[in-house]
Amino acid sequence: MFLDTDFIPSKYSQTIENGNFQWTAPSNIALVKYWGKKENQIPANPSVSFTLNNCKTITKLAFVKKVSLSDESFSFDLLFDGNPKEDFKPKINNFFDRIAIYLPFLKDYHFTIDTENTFPHSSGIASSASGMAALAMNLMSLERALDPEMSDDYFYQKASFLARLGSGSACRSVKGQVVVWGNQTNVKGSSDLYGVEYPYAIHDVFKGFQDTILLVDKGEKQVSSTLGHDLMHNHPYAERRFAQAHENLNKLISIFQNGDLDEFIKVVESEALTLHAMMMTSMPYFILMKPNTLEIINAIWKFRENTKTPVCFTLDAGANVHVLYPVNEKERVLQFIKDELVGYCQNGQYLCDQIGNGALQV
Repeated sequence: MFLDTDFIPSKYSQTIENGNFQWTAPSNIALVKYWGKKENQIPANPSVSFTLNNCKTITKLAFVKKVSLSDESFSFDLLFDGNPKEDFKPKINNFFDRIAIYLPFLKDYHFTIDTENTFPHSSGIASSASGMAALAMNLMSLERALDPEMSDDYFYQKASFLARLGSGSACRSVKGQVVVWGNQTNVKGSSDLYGVEYPYAIHDVFKGFQDTILLVDKGEKQVSSTLGHDLMHNHPYAERRFAQAHENLNKLISIFQNGDLDEFIKVVESEALTLHAMMMTSMPYFILMKPNTLEIINAIWKFRENTKTPVCFTLDAGANVHVLYPVNEKERVLQFIKDELVGYCQNGQYLCDQIGNGALQV
């Protein structure tokens, strides 16, 4: 296990004047939810997620050494889908500020960050997770060029550590397929500082697991995730919730091993509803589900009861519904979605995804 001080580099052995890297990083969907955080993006409870495959961010990082190294500011241009994205620059500047101690070369270069998503903008998919993970991978590629002796283990763990400082759940988008973030005593290597690949056996039924994302509402959330996390500080049910997350992660260890889909469904759906229960019982309180979210949930329950198909839902901090099911049920579930659920989606839109392997260099 690495400590945060392990990620502060000593002198680099190489110099590099300019170049570019390109990485893709996927979004992820938490099964046990992270809601509530401490200082420096430390989670109040552990979480575990499926890494997705198709919903990803593609980021190209070009860099050139500054003419004057007396310039102490961060220097970068930010492009989204090829166009300047000025309103996002403060977030990147803040991210650079947080990670500068761990990447001391940041002020030596001018960067051009060119990024795009494979999923629709404002679709309610967690683009901050994939975006920050892709940027962290590129920055680590530059650091590895400056320090070629760097081990793969260090490279990926530090990338996850840096991504976390940009967006907490981004640390779960670096590696696949199942990732744990947060200290959990019975998960070997788990840490609050970065995500780790799930270290134990996973039953074949979870291989190729499907996630069809029903786009119920693509508008801007009325409450940001950052504010929502902060509302857990004085939440009347916070401590019980944090304990529940540990208990549910513990249950998933045996579920992943024995492939018990009935128990998997109970944990995953309970976690999704608990996340939204925390929002509804905070002060101020808020509801991110929409009427069609509830219609979809009830339709899934009815379909599962009538057909005995092992399909379930989960939710992020928003109105969209992630429909999870084994790959061998794909044909039947997709037909059900087309027949009964598409009408609840905004403009009939949904995205088909599945469990994936994390960030890839292009």
